[in-house]
Amino acid sequence: MYCNLLQCTHFGATSALAEAEGDAVGFVSGYSPPPHPDALFVWQVAVDERARGHGLAKRLIMDILERPGNEHLHYIRTTITAQNEASWAMFHGLARKLDAPTEEQVLFDQDEHFGGEHKSEHELIIGPFEIERN
Repeated sequence: MYCNLLQCTHFGATSALAEAEGDAVGFVSGYSPPPHPDALFVWQVAVDERARGHGLAKRLIMDILERPGNEHLHYIRTTITAQNEASWAMFHGLARKLDAPTEEQVLFDQDEHFGGEHKSEHELIIGPFEIERN
């Protein structure tokens, strides 16, 4: 709980929550990494199974990108294991929506970084892109 409270206060401008009938049904947390101040690093995406299949995660990320004060964001960065097909599909769909190129590479290797205890984390970079604002 403490970690989530810090995320929501320290990174409130780059996090989003969706509610339905008083229940949290979606959450995206992110931040701008110091080496990449023009990027939104999407750290966590969670969508309740009742709300899946409706593009909620993409809408939450777009909400973050469209906020006043986030005009400096021209890239999305995230990490995904190769087996997480739902995340790959969602982020590639987001890249198409943003009409932005993608690039990927292994960021944290299963053996080198995780001692074989966790699958490799691939970094996906989307961008550059421009967000149209009213």
